[in-house]
Amino acid sequence: MTLNEFNKLDMRDGMETVNQFGTFIHNYYDDEERCNLFAIDMFFVEVAYHNNHNRIKEIRAFRYGHRLDRYSNLSI
Repeated sequence: MTLNEFNKLDMRDGMETVNQFGTFIHNYYDDEERCNLFAIDMFFVEVAYHNNHNRIKEIRAFRYGHRLDRYSNLSI
């Protein structure tokens, strides 16, 4: 699957794809949200959750950039 194909999926199908094909990398927490980072093929998927609710807020797919930077200083 390519990044463009993934971005065309709705949230339900995107989460199904993450659950089937994603490799968990790490998680990140801040005051606003909790995020889990996954790798799929040649791109990353960040699943963001509301801090106050246990619900998915957004699924973000990317190859590189500032979203990936927040994980770069974490020890794995």
